[in-house]
Amino acid sequence: MLINLALQLLVLGIVIISTLLTVTVPIILASPGQWEQSKNLIYTGAGIWAGLIIFTGFINSLAT
Repeated sequence: MLINLALQLLVLGIVIISTLLTVTVPIILASPGQWEQSKNLIYTGAGIWAGLIIFTGFINSLAT
C-alpha cells in the first residue's frame, strides 16, 4: 500500500517535471542569449527527470 502511494507520487513528479521542461526548454532556446544563462537549470532539470525515471523503475521492481 505504501509503495503504491510512493509510485503514484513519483509518477506525479515525473509528469510535473516533464511538463515544465516541455514548456521552458523551447522558450529558452528561442530567446536570444537565454541559453547561456539557463543551460545549468535545464541540465539540472533533465538530470532530476532522469533520476526520477530510474528511481521509479527501482521502486516499481520492489512492488512486484
